[in-house]
Amino acid sequence: MPTRPNVTYPSALVLEALAKGYAYGFDIMEVTGLPSGTVYPLLRRLESVGCVESRWESEKAAARDGRPARRYYRITGEGEVLLARGKERFAAVGKAVRSGRSRVSEESPAW
Repeated sequence: MPTRPNVTYPSALVLEALAKGYAYGFDIMEVTGLPSGTVYPLLRRLESVGCVESRWESEKAAARDGRPARRYYRITGEGEVLLARGKERFAAVGKAVRSGRSRVSEESPAW
């Protein structure tokens, strides 16, 4: 198992967004206020250490909506542990991300 990363405020925000149902990069950027240059590298790093899983939606679903395919992310058990550490360290994390969900197409990847 890869080593668990140190929890930073941005990583805690991204994990909190995933825990609250936001599933793809642009939604995570919108609710956290973090730029793409922070969100996408964090998602890749968190996935590489087992805190996040991702799947691509079908090209068919994306084409029907007239946009590129989205990569959907979800938090794992390891990610929940890291998020709990983040909430202990940064009290504002739970309040920084409003509850909600990404708009997921009918043909989004099945978990």
